[in-house]
Amino acid sequence: MQLKVELSAAELEAQLAAVRRRLDELTEEVARNEDKFLRTQRRELQLLQADDLDSLLTVLVDGLRASYGLEYVSVVLCDPDHDVRHLLLANGTPAEDSSNLLIVESLTGLAPQYIALHQPWLGAYAACDHQMIYPGAEGVKSVAMIPLKHRGKLIGSINFGSGEALRFTREHASDFLAHLGIIASFCVENTVNRARLLRSGFTDVLTGWNNRRYLSVRLGEELARARRDQVGISCLMLDADFFKRVNDNWGHAAGDAVLRELAQRIESQVRASDVAARYGGEEFVVLLPNTEVDSAKLLAERIRKAISATPFDLPCGDTVTVTVSIGISEVSPGPNDQDLKTVGDLLVARADVALYAAKSAGRDRVVVEVA
Repeated sequence: MQLKVELSAAELEAQLAAVRRRLDELTEEVARNEDKFLRTQRRELQLLQADDLDSLLTVLVDGLRASYGLEYVSVVLCDPDHDVRHLLLANGTPAEDSSNLLIVESLTGLAPQYIALHQPWLGAYAACDHQMIYPGAEGVKSVAMIPLKHRGKLIGSINFGSGEALRFTREHASDFLAHLGIIASFCVENTVNRARLLRSGFTDVLTGWNNRRYLSVRLGEELARARRDQVGISCLMLDADFFKRVNDNWGHAAGDAVLRELAQRIESQVRASDVAARYGGEEFVVLLPNTEVDSAKLLAERIRKAISATPFDLPCGDTVTVTVSIGISEVSPGPNDQDLKTVGDLLVARADVALYAAKSAGRDRVVVEVA
């Protein structure tokens, strides 16, 4: 009878020891989960506190890489209208300066997962599938692609890369990554909208085009890029011929209608990479990056013909034929050209001189400035 009591005590002690071990395990798990929660909270707070696009992209790339202890992080954004690209350029941080940021016009062909990337995709790294969204990555063995969405539409992804083959697998839960993607998507949309709002002072109210202030900013950016890449940039200065007659004969409402249509016809001929702005009154300027004067002249002729080919409809029901005179100048800033503002002012001034020559020669024509 005494032996049975001792065995029961031993069994009880073993059970208590097992309970203590389990309690220790649960305590450690709670501590780990609390640590994960706090780290997740800090990551999300950093994203939400990013007050501009540059800061947000830094947090997404450098911040998440350090926070998760990853070998590689990249961000892909689909930007078909060059909106994000121009916002970054305006801040002096062109997308090309970051190898971990890819701004593309379409996600098609970048990676097969983009066909149906509704939830985070985790799995082994395959160069044939992933090298375009992990440019320059070395030693990556497993990846996680986290979708970024705007109004339910895929606009890109955050891409994690690890040197551990088992860090990201199809068996791992991805709820926390999906939540991160939701927060990041909101932050991208928010910072882009904020940047647009800050730049709203760059828009001409009448035509919806960019204004002279915007042109001044972009001119500096494009000249800096031209100097870096050792290429030329051309400038078109356009002015509507005898525009005062429209206002005098049909009133300012008709003149406004002509200016709006004029901007649309010019815009129909320029490229997405060109910089077009209403310079003032009936004058418009188009900057043509990486474009020599011969190509600029061809574009100017297309614009001139597109404007004069069809009469303009006026609010009163009448029509009027409008022509434009166009002046062209070109510059190729060299490494020693430090004062880009002066270079830009001369570029526009020379285009204006060529425009005056076109007016003097009879209007409705293109003249190239002779340096």
